[in-house]
Amino acid sequence: MNAYDKGSDARHGPAGQGVPGPRPALPGPASPVDPPGPRTPPPDPGRSAGGAPAPHSPAGPPAGPRTGVAALSLRYRIAAATALAVVAVVVCVHLGMTFLHVAPANTVSKEHGETVENWIYPEFEQNWKLFAPNPLQQDIAVQVRAEIRAADGGTRTTGWYDLSAQDGRAIDGNLLPSHTQQNELRRAWDFFVATHDDDNRPVGLRGALSETYLRRITVLRLDRADAAGPGGAVERVQIRSRTVQVPPPEWSGEEISTTPVYRTLSWWPVPEDEARGGVG
Repeated sequence: MNAYDKGSDARHGPAGQGVPGPRPALPGPASPVDPPGPRTPPPDPGRSAGGAPAPHSPAGPPAGPRTGVAALSLRYRIAAATALAVVAVVVCVHLGMTFLHVAPANTVSKEHGETVENWIYPEFEQNWKLFAPNPLQQDIAVQVRAEIRAADGGTRTTGWYDLSAQDGRAIDGNLLPSHTQQNELRRAWDFFVATHDDDNRPVGLRGALSETYLRRITVLRLDRADAAGPGGAVERVQIRSRTVQVPPPEWSGEEISTTPVYRTLSWWPVPEDEARGGVG
């Protein structure tokens, strides 16, 4: 049988030597090529599968729940703030009423005394008083005059020297006034008043000491003012106080007398050593 014979044997040939074996299987169809177009981006690790942004994990520990007023809604926070403001106002009013009740009589307490009493009594009654004698209600000036023995042997009496006014002028505009300018004369007069009765008679052993202290201060002041003049000497001094009530404010309606009240002491002889400069 030659190569031209027809038949299955002639087409495939017998399996044997020199005869090619069956042909290998053809490869399967190639996968279709994707058509050109927009490419689907790779999945974003920051987004969830549904497309919504994935929540970012906080860097630190998670914040705890709100507490206190911050945990309330806006309506309740406004109500809390209003309640606190009302409580603060009531506390301030109560403190002011209590102060006016325990303080000495003054223009405000006299004007609103009934209102203060209605607030205090009976629930908030106080059995103590705030000590403040005559706060800024009296203007007291200490004045002195002297009897001078002149160089020719004659005597004369000076006018009144307002020592308190001199201290006031020294303090006015002075950023650092001295203790002497502020307190020496005032405390000397307070010392005298506390150790003498209304008739200017000393009460106890300190009465004579207060007279000596006040006299030496006045003689020193007269020496600084050169009241005796050339060759003169201070033989006696007389001291008085001039008290004037401080006028109340116009809105108070309170009427007080502004006429000066004088308290004049008797003449005090000046020892000779004090007359030469006020130092005994």
